[in-house]
Amino acid sequence: MFDLADLKTAVAAHDRVVRVVIAGFKGSSPREVGAAMLVWGTDQSWGQSGTVGGGALEWEATARAQTMLRQPGPVSPALAQEALGPKLAQCCGGVVTLLWEIYDAAAVAALSNDVIARPVTEAGQAQPLAVARLLAAARGEGRLPAPGLHHGWMVEPVARPSRDIWIWGAGHVGRAVVRVLAPLPDLALTWVDVATDRFPTDIPAGVTVLPGAEPALLAAHAPPEAEHLILTYSHALDLALCHALLHRGFRRCGLIGSKTKWARFRHRLASLGHDAQAIATIDCPIGDPSLGKHPQAIAIGVAVNLLRQKHNASQQENAV
Repeated sequence: MFDLADLKTAVAAHDRVVRVVIAGFKGSSPREVGAAMLVWGTDQSWGQSGTVGGGALEWEATARAQTMLRQPGPVSPALAQEALGPKLAQCCGGVVTLLWEIYDAAAVAALSNDVIARPVTEAGQAQPLAVARLLAAARGEGRLPAPGLHHGWMVEPVARPSRDIWIWGAGHVGRAVVRVLAPLPDLALTWVDVATDRFPTDIPAGVTVLPGAEPALLAAHAPPEAEHLILTYSHALDLALCHALLHRGFRRCGLIGSKTKWARFRHRLASLGHDAQAIATIDCPIGDPSLGKHPQAIAIGVAVNLLRQKHNASQQENAV
């Protein structure tokens, strides 16, 4: 997926940025087609974000990106095959095709639509019929293509978050959860607490902060398909959020707590009019209790569960 928002942010901060993307591979590859990294800076100070993986592969890719940035004026895209075994002495044994493209403000402004398709070789200037069909299907049927090379053109759908994650609480566990989840793709994070000063000053990119004196009232604004993690400082607030979200509806909901806390919550939610089947849709405790109670351990367990849910859903879709 083409992370256009991330590219725009990098270009605004650094003027010229090279995007390196895995355009294809044969055999083994350290990352999937579409995995990308950004490189910027000068000989005085280089920076990068993202990864194409592979250690030596990424080292070579970064060096070539830096060489492109040293060149003044327009720089053409570069496409190259990297043999992981013979050239880079890596055990994978695959051949990875990398694409380097340099972007400035004008180049980024020209990018639009849900699919970014552009020629990356001189022989591929005329749009091939295969690419035209992919773009037509995306426009007319909403079927986004998989990223990849097509007759000299690179085609990538623009990254859009596919999961809404609402995190209720900005204490130690909430902060750890946000730090772990924020870099993961496909997640739109909304972070809620009772006041602005409850949040850290360094909010990760892509996280929406939503302070509210009565967070339970904000539950009505969450999408019905959102996934929730309730991690507040107050058991009374946790209960109010469970109550409000059961009325609102959700895709998934997790509550931090012990077995004793959850037993009491089940009784109290039943007294508030919720039946046992509805109450059972809330997961408590969250994460993986075997990892321990350290905030980062809880966050890692939560992240693993979210990724596993995505994997299982993907497996079910492929089986149909």
